[in-house]
Amino acid sequence: MSVSLSPFTVLDPAVGLARDAVAQLSHLMPVALGIVVFTLAVRLLLHPLARAAARGEKTRNHLAPRVTALRERHRKDPDRMQRELTTLYREEGVSPLSGCLPLLLQVPFTSVMYRLFTSTSDPASQALLGHTLLGVPLSAHLTALAGAAHLAVFCAVLAGLLALGYLTYRRTRRISLKSSPLAYLSFGTAVFAAFLPLAAGLYLLTTTAWTLGEKALLT
Repeated sequence: MSVSLSPFTVLDPAVGLARDAVAQLSHLMPVALGIVVFTLAVRLLLHPLARAAARGEKTRNHLAPRVTALRERHRKDPDRMQRELTTLYREEGVSPLSGCLPLLLQVPFTSVMYRLFTSTSDPASQALLGHTLLGVPLSAHLTALAGAAHLAVFCAVLAGLLALGYLTYRRTRRISLKSSPLAYLSFGTAVFAAFLPLAAGLYLLTTTAWTLGEKALLT
């Protein structure tokens, strides 16, 4: 008997609970709408972590000129540089990793959501993603759609992600005040969604819209 050694199997219990939650929502609304509602509920629960990350980012930006000055002043003495930086962070009452930990704590949640809407290996997932959005199975991929009507549904989701990517790109350029190739990563979600099931695309559309609005609110 073979045993799966995938590290992602540790997420299976959480994925099962999330799948059951969406299934319960399906008794009240279409599964596609349930995916949107469940995604919004999870992001709302994670909002305190996002606020903590935003505070950490503001702190780092506030201290950045002083950190740069210390690194420049003591660049030939790494030990002295580290002591001075440690003293600076202690006096300000912050950690050099401030803002990073809240982001890391969100990774298990996003991993569970990703597996929930992309995994079709078990009957429960197949039953959930067997529901449709305007006639298109939530498990369907872009390359396996039947007819122009089905293609239009998938393209609408991708168009929404591209629009959100453009807004994120504009925001990144405005904040950085300079052109950077990294700004174009804002469109990566739409490209990524083109290779995933429709359910995953719907999840990405919802969570990306939340992220954009949340960042605008917090900054």
